[in-house]
Amino acid sequence: MSILAKHSYIERNAFLLFVLSFFVVAIGGLVQIVPLFYLENTIEDVEGMRPYSPLELAGRNIYVREGCYVCHSQMIRPMRDEVERYGHYSLAAESQYDRPFQWGSKRTGPDLARVGGRYSDDWHVGHFYNPRDLVPESIMPAYPWLAETRITPDHIEQMLLTHRRAGVPYTDEMLENAKSDFRTQADPDNGDVDALLARYPKAQARYFDGSPAITELDAVIAYLQMLGTLVDFSTFEPDASR
Repeated sequence: MSILAKHSYIERNAFLLFVLSFFVVAIGGLVQIVPLFYLENTIEDVEGMRPYSPLELAGRNIYVREGCYVCHSQMIRPMRDEVERYGHYSLAAESQYDRPFQWGSKRTGPDLARVGGRYSDDWHVGHFYNPRDLVPESIMPAYPWLAETRITPDHIEQMLLTHRRAGVPYTDEMLENAKSDFRTQADPDNGDVDALLARYPKAQARYFDGSPAITELDAVIAYLQMLGTLVDFSTFEPDASR
């Protein structure tokens, strides 16, 4: 039987085609994945990266819950037009503590990898209340209930512990102070900000939504305002050996 005839036989046999296709894809996947288990480090260590603070992590969970990742990516590709619009291309290290990562697959709205500090807290508050007040052409839905929904740190310690079990380097000290750090970041007048910053450098502590009451909007804005702010790209130099 010629090679062409054998190929024709495989195409007419759906089960055999499926089995062989699976076999080929499996080999290709193993070739890509197996070497990663033998590398000492698959992600370049970058100065400044740290785990999310308790309030930022709570805000990230709300961000995921509301499906923000469906319309906003968090991955800037190393292409000139992307870098000129959004900033330095994304580094693998910037997603190393994400469970799951927020790279996204489409951009109905802009990429948010460098949104931290780009807009004021007041801008974010107004944007969540009614996006069209600030961006008339926006099709983003409004999220006014975030400012009306109180949030407490009742389960934040367990949340950090879960992430630690998944590989995020939260220390015992971070777990013990999770609730106080949560409150301090959103209500700095009634907490130890210096201790918060010692555990989470560059964490921003203030009334994010303008009110002393801690709401889901506080958490989401705290998360957005830290995105892209941890790495100092004015001094960052990629590892030339990689």
